[in-house]
Amino acid sequence: MQTKTLWGGGEKEMKKLESSLKNMLLVLTGITAISVALLAFVNELTKGPIAEANMKTLNAALMQVLPEFDNNPVEESDTIFADKNGKKVVDFIIYPAKANGEWIGSAVEATSLGFGGEMKVLVGFDAQGNIYNYSLLSHAETPGLGSKADIWFKEGEKGNIIGMNPGNTVLLVNKDGGQIDAITASTITTRAFLNAVNDAYKAFANEECDANSGATQKVVEPADEAISE
Repeated sequence: MQTKTLWGGGEKEMKKLESSLKNMLLVLTGITAISVALLAFVNELTKGPIAEANMKTLNAALMQVLPEFDNNPVEESDTIFADKNGKKVVDFIIYPAKANGEWIGSAVEATSLGFGGEMKVLVGFDAQGNIYNYSLLSHAETPGLGSKADIWFKEGEKGNIIGMNPGNTVLLVNKDGGQIDAITASTITTRAFLNAVNDAYKAFANEECDANSGATQKVVEPADEAISE
């Protein structure tokens, strides 16, 4: 008995398979294109409300960290850029506060690398360079530990820095011979926060010197970054 191989049928099956693969690729490509278009549409739709919400948060923070002002610090802000890895990135944003046309202080937005990632702090200084208040704008620290930075350094708390002037003494954690009590079990976060404050003061002092041409406000170097608890 002889067995015949149906080569013709095999070729048809291969063609059907190839056709199915092409159709699948076309469908996937179409779905991807539609998804990208939808994401772009949603992003454009939410861009405005997100920017508005961020502006409200910033304005509320400025009112919290600065003496009472009657100007618009956001409109008069000054952005300082830095060159990092060949790219121009925002280093500091300085928001001047004025009352009756007189400069009464500035808030500086500064960032530092904490235990969990980037920490963004808004520090308000009065005209003498004393810390008026601060606001922790964003962070990625451990909940219940490093996240306490939003209140730990406030007036009446263990790590209180309000009223201090980094131009007189660089702010350091007590473990490093400084005067600031570290957040419990979060020395890295504390160092990162103080680095941001010291850097913010440096930007504040440099800006004041530029504005007053000849001012002798002392400019301090920020504390060294820490790599361990």
